Amino acid sequence: MKHLLVAFLSFLSICSTAQTKKEPTKAAAENSADAPVALTWEVVEEKHQGKNQTLSVLTFKNTGKSPLPATGWTIYFHGTPSFKPKDSNAPIQIEPINGDYLKLMPTTGFKELAAGETLRVELVAAGQIVNESRAPRGFYLVWDKDKSKGYTVQNQIIKPSKNMVGWTTPQDIYGRNSGIKDVPANELTKVFPTPAQYKETGQAFALTEAVPVVADQAFQREASLLATRLNTIFGKKPEVKTSGAGKAIRLQKKEGLGPEAYELTVSPQEIVISASGPAGAFYGTQSLQSLLPASALASKQTSVAVPGVQVKDEPRFGHRAFMMDVARNFQKKAQVLKVLDLMALYKLNVLHFHLNDDEGWRIEIPGLPELTQVGGRRGHSEGEKNFLQPSYGSGPEVDKSSGSGFYTKADFVEILKYARDRHIRVIPEVETPGHARAAIKSMDARYERLMKEGKKAEAEQYLLRDLNDQSVYRSVQYFNDNVMNVALPSTYNFLEKVTDELLAMYKEAGAPISTIHFGGDEVPRGVWEKSPVVQQLMAKDSKVKTIDDLWYYFFGKLNDMLKARSLYLSGWEEVGLSKVRTNGKLSYVANPDFVKENFHVDVWNNQGANLDLPYRMANAGYKVVLTNVSHYYLDLAYQKEYDEPGLYWGGYTDVDKGFYFIPFDYMKSIKVNDDNQPLTSTAAFSDKEQLRPEARANIVGLQAPLWSEMVTTPERFEYMLLPKLLGLAERAWSPDPAWASNPESAQSKAAYAQAWSAFVNVLGKRELPRLNYYAGGFNYRIPTAGAVVQNGEVLANVQLPGMTIRYTTNGEVPTAKSKIYTGPIAQKGTIKLAVFDPAGRMSRVTTVENK
Repeated sequence: MKHLLVAFLSFLSICSTAQTKKEPTKAAAENSADAPVALTWEVVEEKHQGKNQTLSVLTFKNTGKSPLPATGWTIYFHGTPSFKPKDSNAPIQIEPINGDYLKLMPTTGFKELAAGETLRVELVAAGQIVNESRAPRGFYLVWDKDKSKGYTVQNQIIKPSKNMVGWTTPQDIYGRNSGIKDVPANELTKVFPTPAQYKETGQAFALTEAVPVVADQAFQREASLLATRLNTIFGKKPEVKTSGAGKAIRLQKKEGLGPEAYELTVSPQEIVISASGPAGAFYGTQSLQSLLPASALASKQTSVAVPGVQVKDEPRFGHRAFMMDVARNFQKKAQVLKVLDLMALYKLNVLHFHLNDDEGWRIEIPGLPELTQVGGRRGHSEGEKNFLQPSYGSGPEVDKSSGSGFYTKADFVEILKYARDRHIRVIPEVETPGHARAAIKSMDARYERLMKEGKKAEAEQYLLRDLNDQSVYRSVQYFNDNVMNVALPSTYNFLEKVTDELLAMYKEAGAPISTIHFGGDEVPRGVWEKSPVVQQLMAKDSKVKTIDDLWYYFFGKLNDMLKARSLYLSGWEEVGLSKVRTNGKLSYVANPDFVKENFHVDVWNNQGANLDLPYRMANAGYKVVLTNVSHYYLDLAYQKEYDEPGLYWGGYTDVDKGFYFIPFDYMKSIKVNDDNQPLTSTAAFSDKEQLRPEARANIVGLQAPLWSEMVTTPERFEYMLLPKLLGLAERAWSPDPAWASNPESAQSKAAYAQAWSAFVNVLGKRELPRLNYYAGGFNYRIPTAGAVVQNGEVLANVQLPGMTIRYTTNGEVPTAKSKIYTGPIAQKGTIKLAVFDPAGRMSRVTTVENK
């Protein structure tokens, strides 16, 4: 599912800054949200002492009017557990608690800090600090005399003053953009994603509010949705009818087309969408919307010219998925509905809904209130009996951050109906048996409540851990208590209960469901080894000979449970893998026992020894959704730059990676290493297993996940999502491009360059301007300008033609009124450039020195 170094590299939201406010007294601070101390953190040296570690400095400042005492307090925060004071006699010590949650305490060397005084402490942490994602944050102070409450510590992160890790430069960006050609808007394909067959006729249709939507009875829902969308353009909803002559938008049934196929014809007399089924008719209406210019959405219209086209279209893959993680940080229902509108516009048909993880449970389950009362909230907690500990800097106050939140049953039913109407299947994910800490802690709270009421049998009904288990383990995200015990009958009671309640919601919504995703990834070594109930199971079940066999036992039982409900099982790749130990070395191979059970696996891990894992599983017979970290992990930063938000453990993911992905031969689309440097050799691929022709049918689709460790606001969510998601939409829907068959040939390289230019022109001139208004508007990322100094002049370019570069020569940040870049800049000194979209939003600033 995720990645092998996430906790080590993923800490929290971006751009924390110190806030200026009146300094509180110590007494006042104890009754306010803030502590009488401020912290500043900055990187001092990479490769400290010649090792793969970073030296940084944490500076304390007493912002109160009373001394900060030498004892009697603890500061909690979030960061990699490798953060330690450099010196053994430092005035502070740092101890990990669980996960990314740490505490900082004064030692005997800490002296009372007078008002206004500062204290510098050097810290060492493993690895490099490439961007702010690894900065410690979420600091809050707890006084010993009242450990129930935390007080926010204002903190500032200072960007390193020099490039110590090889950040992307303006020159790098300029080079990457240099092959992009400007394509006139009238030459661009006006349906997106690119359709299978497309032809412009030059004969436009004049669309007004008076034009009705005439639809066959089978397509009335699709017609109504189209009319609702046109209402946002004209301010009046066009009439929806089942028959009628004259100018109209017509949705008509045509036999013999695929389930998602459609035909679209626009002539001066009418607009006709033909399809065999509702899904095809719906996608025809979405293509009609993409024909409309962005300007039609900017203000109310009286008439819109719809370009004359003839389109015949159907998707390349039947499974076109976006995975939305709301467990690590929560997104409200309104944001989910907005995402569904976006997915519908770009013909994505699967929302993989990641509803629970270690850090949160996000859906109400009737009969199990603790799941949301405890598991759906985070804050400063003594014992986690009422809510979970903070994670990812969510802070001490409950319900005051994206760390808390959940969907009620009514919310989820509404989401399902909204998705159903847009032909989007919602696959709920219930993480098991690992990544389950929120569920485990919630059921612990339920157990304690019922035991106090003397209801022992009821208390044990849904317990997820063996109370006598002495096993010692540490997950990849550093948790030591996040794995369900698969030998407990109560674990299966819980999963059946959750499954049946979810199915009831789908039934109420009238929404389709064919599978539930049960996770199955990243269960660490050491689990279950010292569990008495596990030993009892192994003694009585001859099929469970080793701890490894518990894996097959667990997913076998889950599979039986789902089959009894006419569902199939989905999971991350581990659900279909077997552990093999050869000469003490552990490896994973496709498990033949589950192939015949129709397991569907989302395979993310195509790194290192697992480079060919997606193909190995498809060749073995598993139905595979390509979720390759190398190309489709949307939470990875767009580029290697300190101010660029996002993680970087799996490399960097800009919009081009999703576009140039070759599903049936993806090793040919691995162009850079994890450091974003061009590969000089592909020799490492030579011994890897390729996808067999007969196994192509087992590649059922593509998926892009957006993990939310650092996604704490809707704005950050949309920034990471767009425009990267559009590369997935293009590759999942559009026909296999000609350049993909032999991408290294000169002919294919030329064809790719042409296709890439066309794609980014469509994004910059049509799709992103549309998204300034569509569904309320999206906070998509605007690319930074590329720039280089040549012959004493500054040259600049942009990844997305249609956007405007503006610049200053006086050292000030460019604004929407600054000079427009139209050619080389001859002025000397500091040149600052920024890219602006049509709505006036700007990119980060690019700075170059023209000496």
